[in-house]
Amino acid sequence: MAKNIDTIAKKLGATVIGPVPETGGGAFGAAKVAQVVVALKARLVPGQGKRPGRPTDPIWVYVPKVPMSEVTMAKLTRLAAQIGEAGRRVSPMQLAAQLLEEAVARLPDEAL
Repeated sequence: MAKNIDTIAKKLGATVIGPVPETGGGAFGAAKVAQVVVALKARLVPGQGKRPGRPTDPIWVYVPKVPMSEVTMAKLTRLAAQIGEAGRRVSPMQLAAQLLEEAVARLPDEAL
């Protein structure tokens, strides 16, 4: 990783618009994470009422407890903090739900 990404971008005539989370999968891994982030942000809508609370996906009707390791939770927490915005934060479990939904959606119907 370059020490001064802004200098490199300037020399290439580019503009740094934000960090890309480390996915371990190179450009293709980063693109997959970006797609998940875009899909999640598009699905989250504010709650209704005087105190609407955290935005959520209205089609999510189950709120299960999903066991996971501390390492996985820490990674989800870091990634959720990176993709959240002021006034529209994303929780680690919302991110986990989106990742799970997309992974299951990719399974062929014959496998189910």
